[in-house]
Amino acid sequence: MNTTRKLGELEVSAQGLGCMGMSQAYGVRDNDEESIATVHRALEIGVTLLDTANVYGSGSNEELVGRAIAGKRDQVTLATKFGIVWTDSGMDARGDAAYVKQCCDESLSRLGVDHIDLYYQHRVDPNTPVEETWGALAELAEAGKIRYAGISEASAASIRRAHAVFPVTALQSEWSLWTRGIEDEVLPTVRELGIGVVPFSPLGRGFLTGSVTSADDLPADDMRRNLPRFADGNLEKNFAIVAALRALAEEKGVTAGQLALAWVQHQGDDVVAIPGTKRRKYLEENWASVGIELSKEDIAKIEEVASADKVAGGRYPEHLARAAGK
Repeated sequence: MNTTRKLGELEVSAQGLGCMGMSQAYGVRDNDEESIATVHRALEIGVTLLDTANVYGSGSNEELVGRAIAGKRDQVTLATKFGIVWTDSGMDARGDAAYVKQCCDESLSRLGVDHIDLYYQHRVDPNTPVEETWGALAELAEAGKIRYAGISEASAASIRRAHAVFPVTALQSEWSLWTRGIEDEVLPTVRELGIGVVPFSPLGRGFLTGSVTSADDLPADDMRRNLPRFADGNLEKNFAIVAALRALAEEKGVTAGQLALAWVQHQGDDVVAIPGTKRRKYLEENWASVGIELSKEDIAKIEEVASADKVAGGRYPEHLARAAGK
């Protein structure tokens, strides 16, 4: 199997590791030693792209990743992000030049490195021209603090404007069997411009693995308890999709999660999914999906049982949705 892919000019492993859940969102931060062991195991098996952000765990996730890669920097393609800010009313975005440079210096310090390989604008600031943000990124690249720049959850128009200032290497957006909003307009745009695609939550925040059958399965502080697709009524309808997906997976001798990942990874050689985990067991299971071959008939069957119009509930509640897709 081909274990590397290219995001623009940046060569990375064919799948990355999302590190957010090691510090926030999916229950208690309970085992930093296992999280660090998971990063080390990722590097051993060939996963080189590590993804974090300044906002994950209020900076503690970057510190954790920094500890994990100490002495191993040359084995890692390190991605982090800036731009999400939390307010009393929910998630907002900031992208003024001074803030971009401040965030970069803070991330470099927390990560314990002298440069970031792929630096993403996490959300587009509606109050700052994207040209200002990307002008600052160009200056950071010139200063050697970043190598490449990416953008997350952005509209086709914002991507074009950013790319006109400084090359956009990768788009990071949610993309999975049950979240396919980028396909109509954004995906054709990035492919026209030669920009790679990094799907986050390619397993539907874990739902497509079949591990969640009730909200009671989730820790009390798990963010998914507040997401519409995990709400009573919606969750039961969505689990019917997973049951059908599992039946197809069993025919191929793989898990439902591996089949869902394989579907994403078969969307193009410019696609590098970043499933998140803090356990070596699930890391290895996810990485094995890179070797799964799907025929056109397989893909058609998967899309039939897991079509987007069968998904019940929106991606986010209103207070989290406002900053997406600007």
